[in-house]
Amino acid sequence: MTAATPAASRVPQLEHTGRVTFPRVLLSEWTKFRSVRSTAWTLAVGILLTVLFPVLFATVTSSHWGQMSPQDRANRSPLDIALAGVNVAQLAIAVLGVLVITAEYSTGSIRSTFTAVPKRLPVLWAKLLDYAVVSFVVMVPAVLISFFASQAILSRHDILQVSFTAPGIARCVIGGALYTTMVGIFALALGAIVRNTAGGIAVFAGIFFVLPPLMFTLPQSWNNAISQYLPSDAGRQIFALQHGQHTLTPLAGGLVFAGYCAAAIVVAAYLLHRRDV
Repeated sequence: MTAATPAASRVPQLEHTGRVTFPRVLLSEWTKFRSVRSTAWTLAVGILLTVLFPVLFATVTSSHWGQMSPQDRANRSPLDIALAGVNVAQLAIAVLGVLVITAEYSTGSIRSTFTAVPKRLPVLWAKLLDYAVVSFVVMVPAVLISFFASQAILSRHDILQVSFTAPGIARCVIGGALYTTMVGIFALALGAIVRNTAGGIAVFAGIFFVLPPLMFTLPQSWNNAISQYLPSDAGRQIFALQHGQHTLTPLAGGLVFAGYCAAAIVVAAYLLHRRDV
């Protein structure tokens, strides 16, 4: 038997080689994002909840309007009805945000991703950008449908009619889509920090659904001072037409929530850079 020559054992050179650039990382993450079945399912659930709840509430309100007391009628805002699904759909959007990154940790494919992109941070930026664009593009039609569908159902009652061009209405409707997108970005950053699907969803649920009710155990003055700065309360002001006595303005609430998102992204980026896979 003759020994293999160095030329025979040499790995053949590829005809084309390329550098790891951000557009290529972005395209790679987009391919993964759209090819996973959970993406379509969670987005479909988010759209369904965004539209279904306003249609349901509008139907109930329209059919029972004659039997409602003056106080109950005063509490029925057509804009609140139109955006009722946003508060429910945010959970589905958040779950998708967590899954965007934790799914790779659960399967171990994150090692291949970071082998291909050793600097790691471009992977996080690409995931955030892909997710933010898709989420916003999907949710804008959903909130528009919920607004016009609920208005059509409430058309028998002039007092519940509101024009999309009325001051602040368009900002609130589009703000609903922006809010859910920011919720998903925040959840994605939490997923990158925790690196576990169940853990990421649990942390998100604790911050958005458990922490706010716990504020009622505090003295009223403390609750009024603190609650308005919680991520959920501050974020919801983005699609609020007016702000109350102990709530932030829409602009201030949006900036506070954006600050929470930025802080979570910074922590996620730092840990992603420092930790082993």
